[in-house]
Amino acid sequence: MAEQGNARNFEIGGPVRLSLENGVAHLRLNRPEAANGMNIELLTALNDALMVCHGEPGVRAVLLSGEGANFCAGGDVRVFASLGEKLPDYVRKATALLQTAVGAMIRLGAPVVASVQGFAAGGGGFGLVCASDFVVAAESAKFLAGATRVAMAPDAGVSVTLARLVGLRKATEILMTNPTITATEALRLGLVNRVVPDRELPAASLALARELAAGAPKALAATKRLLWNGLGVEACLPEEARTVSELSGGADAREGLAAVIARRPPVFTGR
Repeated sequence: MAEQGNARNFEIGGPVRLSLENGVAHLRLNRPEAANGMNIELLTALNDALMVCHGEPGVRAVLLSGEGANFCAGGDVRVFASLGEKLPDYVRKATALLQTAVGAMIRLGAPVVASVQGFAAGGGGFGLVCASDFVVAAESAKFLAGATRVAMAPDAGVSVTLARLVGLRKATEILMTNPTITATEALRLGLVNRVVPDRELPAASLALARELAAGAPKALAATKRLLWNGLGVEACLPEEARTVSELSGGADAREGLAAVIARRPPVFTGR
């Protein structure tokens, strides 16, 4: 851990950065060359960073962002597609790590603010958005569930959180037809709290995180706990993990991943 004035940088290792200043922990996904796509290394580092936030008494709010042009494009489809028949084992590990991270975000007393630019897609990006307490989006941001597009199922608790955010009918449409949702539409649906001009995103997100960090920490933590307990998200996580791992072993999942990489429509056979 390095200190600069009242700012501290934590040595997490791997493709995640974590710093703390004036009560705000800034957690940055740092694989910009892969659109912050999630692999085992990033997910492990994300969990490590969240554990630091749990154990560090100075954390009063968390600002979650992604380096580069995109917040997070979801799972790293190129890694997934390269694994062939080994994919289910990899997905089982990745899903477990993602769900542990989501659980850590939900149980964290400090509120989490997601700052979203570019794409927030898949269980990684879209799921982290749904698991955050507040979301600030750039005007050009886009949101995509994407799981069924590659013959998989929602994870990261999205099967519960999305329906509570936007309603059952709209959640069904989003998860089964995979529309690309603009920031304006996401605001109308209740998926995000605020939309700001692209150039203002970092400042607006930080301002909200600082506002929360200045609040009454025990009251905010208690309110957060009551709200999340009412959703029962964590109870759904084991079934999501089992379902995603099982589906990832099918021919349709391999076809879906290949189609995304080739930018062509998939041809599913039900296998």
